[in-house]
Amino acid sequence: MTQTLSASPLSTTDSQKLGFSHLRCRECGAEYEPVAKHVCELCFGPLEVAYDYNWLKHTVTRQSIQQGPHSIWRYRPFLPVTSEKPIDVGTGMTPLVKAERLGRRLGLKNLYIKNDAVNMPTLSFKDRVVSVALTRAKELGFTTVSCASTGNLANSTAAIAAHAGLECTIFIPADLESGKVLGSLIYNPTVMAVEGNYDQVNRLCSEVADRYGWGFVNINLRPYYSEGSKTLAYEVAEQLGWQLPDQVVAPLASGSQYTKIYKGFQEFVKVGLVADKPVIFNGAQAEGCSPIAQAFREGRDFVTPVKPNTIAKSIAIGNPADGIYALDIARKTGGQIQAATDPEIVAGIKLLAETEGIFTETAGGTTIAVLKQLAESGQIDPEAVTVAYITGNGLKTQEAIQPHVGHPLLISPKIESFEQALERARTLERLDWQEVSV
Repeated sequence: MTQTLSASPLSTTDSQKLGFSHLRCRECGAEYEPVAKHVCELCFGPLEVAYDYNWLKHTVTRQSIQQGPHSIWRYRPFLPVTSEKPIDVGTGMTPLVKAERLGRRLGLKNLYIKNDAVNMPTLSFKDRVVSVALTRAKELGFTTVSCASTGNLANSTAAIAAHAGLECTIFIPADLESGKVLGSLIYNPTVMAVEGNYDQVNRLCSEVADRYGWGFVNINLRPYYSEGSKTLAYEVAEQLGWQLPDQVVAPLASGSQYTKIYKGFQEFVKVGLVADKPVIFNGAQAEGCSPIAQAFREGRDFVTPVKPNTIAKSIAIGNPADGIYALDIARKTGGQIQAATDPEIVAGIKLLAETEGIFTETAGGTTIAVLKQLAESGQIDPEAVTVAYITGNGLKTQEAIQPHVGHPLLISPKIESFEQALERARTLERLDWQEVSV
């Protein structure tokens, strides 16, 4: 038996019109009004948004979605906001690229790349979750918003807060990549660089949220924030012609995005927008921060925290909040959770760039590296419709790749100099191919 706790500014009538009504504990089922709360008062389990799927089934159609804006807000009935005018900065509807050349290299005939490296406004999937979180923050009366971040979330929170006219303070590890630091500072928030890893930053932010009453997108606003990731599932289903893929490969940090993609597919099935079918969920972690992959490999149903040590800082969360739920999804769908070393991550970034012209950051390199592992070990059906999620842009993590790419050929403005350099380049290319062949 569930119980409802707390008070809320959202009336029952309004919630029924919108499809979401309350928060529910993922562990014990206790129900709460939809306020800024993320932990159950009874069992300390995580809270998530609950929806009226019967209402959605009789309200939302493929046509109504397609008539909506060319952004995540075409799926507004499935998102936990009340506003008729949510914060819309063009986020979402990123390309689903048929990866012919990469597919040939990996022996996969139906490979697609969901490319959030070009998401708006800050070139990562975090723009999705922040658009939802800050819309809800304004509805709940917050005037100052914040986050704990490994970079991408800080960029998104700062940018979208600036657009929305909200005060913003963000917290990042002090050793973050310079591109991500600049990508936050340009929007003029207050930036706190904490001498510690992400997990230490997150603990500090929990104290700040309690003391100052700010809206932290990934703490007290987390139930709403995390729902934005579902749009990665909705878009793929729509872009595949209202069908589900056969399998996906997605990066794992906290595990939230991974679990919400699963939830998004299930929601479309529940309301009749797509036909039900099995979808295999595979997860990718960096070896230097792979608590979920380690638990999967060892057959555990719990995740042991680790200290991050990897170039893939955007997914370097040593104590993943949704790790156990990610394990459950991988296992019940017949998927794998594997880890890639830093050299494999760099190779994954280069492979995607060289074959498909997509420059991804280290999280995407991790996804491609694990995709390659799965393909080479025969754990992906070559005929299956496979979607690999690329969640951020390579311009943000240039330090990771810079030592591993070539240099420009310096020439004088003469045809002879050009021809000498061209021959030298062709010779080096032949040597590279001979090395690969050997």
